[in-house]
Amino acid sequence: MMVVLIAALSVPLFFCLLAYGLALFTWYTARQVQVALPPLGRFIEVAGVRFHVREQGKGPALLLIHGLAGQMRHYTYGVVKQLSEQYRVITIDRPGSGYSVRDASTPADLSTQASQIAALIDKLQLGRTFVVGHSLGGAVALTLALEHPSRVAGLALLAPLTHLPEDGEPPAAFRALTIESPWRRNLFAWTLATPASIVASRAVLGQVFGPDPVPRDFATRGGGLLGLRPSHFIAASLDLQALPARLPAISSRYAELQVPVSILFGRQDRILNWKANGQALVDKLPGATLKLVDGGHMLPVTAPEMTARFIMEAERQVREGKVDAA
Repeated sequence: MMVVLIAALSVPLFFCLLAYGLALFTWYTARQVQVALPPLGRFIEVAGVRFHVREQGKGPALLLIHGLAGQMRHYTYGVVKQLSEQYRVITIDRPGSGYSVRDASTPADLSTQASQIAALIDKLQLGRTFVVGHSLGGAVALTLALEHPSRVAGLALLAPLTHLPEDGEPPAAFRALTIESPWRRNLFAWTLATPASIVASRAVLGQVFGPDPVPRDFATRGGGLLGLRPSHFIAASLDLQALPARLPAISSRYAELQVPVSILFGRQDRILNWKANGQALVDKLPGATLKLVDGGHMLPVTAPEMTARFIMEAERQVREGKVDAA
């Protein structure tokens, strides 16, 4: 009887010790990542968000918005260097992402994020700004243009998310982000998410980048290691699960857009299909343009020079009045 009792007590004790060990490993890893990859810019508090913002260069303003589970280093990897020779480039970490801190009570839906970025535009006194959005950042940029049109002069969208998938399922690379229970999400983030991300990193990055190779320095220069922090997992999970609340309503209004829209998509994108997102947007907005190139989803990292040229050409045409609003 005593042996059975000891065994019964030892099982929960074992799992408690395991959870403690995983949490300690997660905390230590997050701390080391933040030491290795500190913030690149300054912090601005506005609309319930402590935005991490970096400004480089002089000239017409460009605002760059990154995608799901990303941060500003996706742009500073190479795109910003090209753009900052001619523009005032403002890169941000979206609310909750990277080093931007979102209040726990603040929703993660597209409209809330767009209103927060609109407030940041006002804070920086940018006026009507040319906005660039990659992936989920494209959905945020479209929402910003629809709901805050006085802040947006034009859009350059890079592999943008424009519609929910027909089956309602996210790409396999983001399935872990679908945990709905807040306490389970937080428990997973502080125990299993970090070691699981390390183990599965090659497979996940293969899908996110494929068919393009993952740059060897993406973990550092591209900020990949920042994804190992529990705050990153929690924010990305909230962002993903908030999409159904607003994206269908936003996508139904694309014909109302009053700014020029240019879209760049990789034909072999394994995360977002160019027909279901790029062509589908053009079908609703005939004035928009779609450019297809060979490549995958992470064009700002894998093809920074080409991506920068696309952005500069789209902005120049808007500034010189060579394209009409859609």
